[in-house]
Amino acid sequence: MTQGVTHGTTEGVPEARSEAPEPRQGAAVGVPVDEPAGPDRIRRPVDAIRFLAAVAGLAAILLLVSIAKGTTTGLQSDIVGGTTHAPRFLLTMATLVSSFGVLAVPVAFAIERLFHKDGVRVAIALLAAVIAFGLTIVLDDWVVPAAPGGVLDSLIWGGTDTAPVHTDITPVIAFVTAVGMAGRTRWQAATWAMIGLAALTGLTALYASVAALAATYFLGRAIGHGTLYAVGTPNPRPPGTAVMIALARLGFTPLHARRVPTPADEPRAYDVAVEQAAGRPLPQGEWQLRVTVLDRDQQTAGLFYRVWRLVRLRAATPRRALRSLRRSLEQESLMAYAVNAANARTPRLLGTSEVGTEAALLAYEHVSGRTLNTLADDEITDELLADIWRQFQRLQAGRLAHRRLEGEAIQITEGRAHLIHLRVGEVAAGDLALRLDLAQLLTTLALRVGPERAVATASPILGDGTLAGVVPMLQRVALTRATRAALRHDKDLLTRIREQILRLKPEGEAPPIRLERFRPRTIVSIVALSFAAYIIIPQLSSVDLGNLLSAAEWWWAAAGLAAAAATYVAAAWMLIGFVPEPLPLWRTVLVQLAASFVKLVAPAAVAGVALNTRYLQRSGVRPGPAVASVGASQLMGMATHILLLVLFGFLTGSTTNATKDLAPSRMIVIVLLALAVVAGIALTIPKVRRFLTARLKNMFSGVVPRLVDVLQSPKKMITGMGGIVLLSAGFVICLDSCIRAFGGELPLTTVIVVFLTANAVGSAAPTPGGLGAVEGALTLALTLAGLSAETAASAVLLYRLQTLWFPVLPGWAAFAYLQRKEAI
Repeated sequence: MTQGVTHGTTEGVPEARSEAPEPRQGAAVGVPVDEPAGPDRIRRPVDAIRFLAAVAGLAAILLLVSIAKGTTTGLQSDIVGGTTHAPRFLLTMATLVSSFGVLAVPVAFAIERLFHKDGVRVAIALLAAVIAFGLTIVLDDWVVPAAPGGVLDSLIWGGTDTAPVHTDITPVIAFVTAVGMAGRTRWQAATWAMIGLAALTGLTALYASVAALAATYFLGRAIGHGTLYAVGTPNPRPPGTAVMIALARLGFTPLHARRVPTPADEPRAYDVAVEQAAGRPLPQGEWQLRVTVLDRDQQTAGLFYRVWRLVRLRAATPRRALRSLRRSLEQESLMAYAVNAANARTPRLLGTSEVGTEAALLAYEHVSGRTLNTLADDEITDELLADIWRQFQRLQAGRLAHRRLEGEAIQITEGRAHLIHLRVGEVAAGDLALRLDLAQLLTTLALRVGPERAVATASPILGDGTLAGVVPMLQRVALTRATRAALRHDKDLLTRIREQILRLKPEGEAPPIRLERFRPRTIVSIVALSFAAYIIIPQLSSVDLGNLLSAAEWWWAAAGLAAAAATYVAAAWMLIGFVPEPLPLWRTVLVQLAASFVKLVAPAAVAGVALNTRYLQRSGVRPGPAVASVGASQLMGMATHILLLVLFGFLTGSTTNATKDLAPSRMIVIVLLALAVVAGIALTIPKVRRFLTARLKNMFSGVVPRLVDVLQSPKKMITGMGGIVLLSAGFVICLDSCIRAFGGELPLTTVIVVFLTANAVGSAAPTPGGLGAVEGALTLALTLAGLSAETAASAVLLYRLQTLWFPVLPGWAAFAYLQRKEAI
């Protein structure tokens, strides 16, 4: 089964070990290693993660004491009551032991570290302790007395002698956190026992509360980890000489080695020349081994991105975002043996070993060659592509998912493909993971040779049915970060891959599978809603709703509802006016009503455009003219919106109450000029100019010819422009009626400016229906215009009910009806 020196089965590995000579560690001590000097200190991602976790814990404590002070006070009373029944002698001994031990144990550990020449870490820990001591002094002696009450005061319980944080313990916790006691269980047990006793004496002496002690713990941990990350921890990575000594324990005799350049987020690698030994066949050449080193501090690199992908994407099998060093070593070893057993070509794993406590190594046979992304285009032949697909087919047959089939993961040696970078692979993979691997490899090869050759070389090996099964997986979100970045330069590549596959098997067309649990815009929507609630709820909390509702003039609310209903007819006229083909008014109105339901799940500026385009296509308008017609109506609507904003901005400034109303015309001019200057400066940047040109070209391609067609019919032009003006007028009347319903009154020009401004903000917001953005902008603008906060908040709430929420149920009915009639 062995193919040359780069391929074999798992049975060969233990046999090679059994026949290897005894390790000669002394021979590896003086091995020359060509590698750059490592930094004295490094910033470990794990320290930043732990710092953020400690800050989150501190914030949780502050939130708890602010909303559940009674609970924390009751817990404090129970603990103090329980300690009063304890023997006085034991409490006295605990106080004496903790008073001495809470400082003596860390000092003893620091002295022990100094004897082991670890003075840098002790110095960093002392810095953390000093910072913690200074911060607690400032907090206890200055901040709380200067600002009595509030959250900090809520930490205090038991009288004026208590403090929000424990001044004696916080520096010790910061010191212990920064000095690092991992793996030294006796020192850890002694230190935390002393800290616990000190906390207990603080409780019994009413020096600190339970909440204050919890805050003390999280504050000390945050300062310790924050200091470590800011200053940097002494570099724990073993040098190349230590790696060679560990390699010698596997039975090899290293002669010399060199460090291989790798990206910052990839493991270290060494090419090693070793002495040939009987019973262990190795390739000929200067370098016989490629040694990969897994450093403990690198296991958290990219953790936030991995957590984001793990939470966002659906997966057939559970995966871990954070793996220990031992887990990473076992994962890569298992994948290497499994790929060899599946008869796929990959460098043979010869052995693994720990390198001290901070690293581990994997020794592979050295396979010289270049990765796929470094090959010239003429070097990637159809024979090479077919060989890549054969290796991939063997992975699939063995139920192995590589998960990173990029150009860097495919090494080419003498026209033969080897699969490398197996560290994130998965054994016993499910169908979803295997199909995602196929989508990734198809995209990787299509980026180099085009979708035609990528699909054509895969079809004879994988089969048309297998390729058809990957069509729903061809989504950007399913690909690696580097592949998604490459697709920015070829945005329609995935579409072209689908087309090539469907030419082979037309019946294989299927809608995309939803791979995401949620989309980023969902988070944006939640943030926007929270912001809107933050603005509106405090205002509503001071409103006497009962009195306000009883005093409201509801016939004004009815007038506003009628004006809101009229906007759907106006929107239908707006669309009909820019479509030369005849459209029925009643059905077009239903489409606009259905859009009010759709925009709850899509941004306001996107929902109407997509639904109207679909409606025009179903009505017999070709796709190109349909998009152009909707684009023409949107373009004219945007131009009219800007002209109305400028016009009524001047009119608002010319009124006698200009200083009281929203904004004078001078301010409008200043704002417009400032925006013009910013836009002009941005357009001088070539990249920005090309981006805007491409976006506008895609959005309004074919709009000008469509406008020319409309201009030839005055009736169409009057209908379209009349619909635009009436649409804005309906919303303005609705907003004005809602204001008057609650006893407010503003000049009509001011209401128009408020509406136009808020509508622009809502259209730009990426949230469904402009949620959050519209409410916040309207409330703020009406308040600045002179309305009371109560009236402004109530008017905005009624306005959004009439224009956003009341139409949802009729919109859903219209949407379902139009779908049954196949009108959308």
